[in-house]
Amino acid sequence: MMAGKNAMEIFLLLDKSNCRECGEKTCLAFAGAVFRGTRRIRECPRLGAATIERLGVNQDNQPRRENELDEYVAKMQEELVQLDFHATARRIGVKMSGDTLQVPLLGKLFGVRKDGSFTTDLHLIPWVVVPLLEYILNCKGMPLSGEWISFREIPGGREKYALFKKRGEDVLLELADRYTDFFDDIIHMFEGRAVEKQFEADVSVVLAPLPLVPVMICYWKPDEGMASSLNIFFDRSVGPNIGVDAAFSLGTGFAHMLSKLAAHHGF
Repeated sequence: MMAGKNAMEIFLLLDKSNCRECGEKTCLAFAGAVFRGTRRIRECPRLGAATIERLGVNQDNQPRRENELDEYVAKMQEELVQLDFHATARRIGVKMSGDTLQVPLLGKLFGVRKDGSFTTDLHLIPWVVVPLLEYILNCKGMPLSGEWISFREIPGGREKYALFKKRGEDVLLELADRYTDFFDDIIHMFEGRAVEKQFEADVSVVLAPLPLVPVMICYWKPDEGMASSLNIFFDRSVGPNIGVDAAFSLGTGFAHMLSKLAAHHGF
C-alpha cells in the first residue's frame, strides 16, 4: 500500500484515459489496486518517471516485493509436504526418480523433493519457480485438447491481455523482427518444434514450458504494407492445468529472459 495516499489521490496522478494497457479495465480500478498493494504504480505505462520518483517508489519497493514473493514460495513449498508425490506425478504427467518429482521445463529437468527443495541446472528465478509450484499443486491433469486459444481466451485473461501483449508478445515480436534465426535458435535451445503453419502464420513453433502446458508462438512477417505481428497461444486446457496468472508469468518471463539473452549475447 502506498503510504499517505488514498485511491483517489493516486487516480488523480493518472492520465484517466482508461487505455487498459496496464491490464485493468479503468484507471480508477488501477488506482485502487495500487492503493491495496496488489499492483505497482510504475505498471502504468503512461506515468512519467519523474512522477514515480516523486512518489518515492522508483525502486518499486523491491525489498518488500522480494519478501512477499519469498513468503509466497515458502507457503507453496510447505504445501508440497502434504502431497502424495506418486499420485501427483501421474496427475501432472511427470516421472519420479526415487522420492523426487522430475518435471521437464523448457527441455530441462527440474527436480522437486518432498521437503520443497529443488535440484536443477536452471536459475531459480520467480517466473520459473512460481509457475512450476502452481503447476505441481494445482494442475487438474486435464488432457490436451489440441485446440489453441489466445491468452485473452483463458478464463480471466481478457482483463490482463493488454499487459501480457506488452510484456510478452511485443517483446518476442521485436526479437523475431531483429534476428533472422530467432525461431531456429529457440527450437534448439528449448527443444521446441516447428509445426504446420497455424492461423495462416509464416512461422509456427511449439514449446513445452511444462508437460501439460504447451505454448505455440505464431509469427507473421511484414507483407505489402502490413506490419509484422506475433501471438502466443495456449492449449485450451491451460485454465484448469495452470491458470491465467501462472500462464502470464510463463509467457512474460520467457520473453524477458530471451530479451536479456539477446542483449548480452545476441542470437
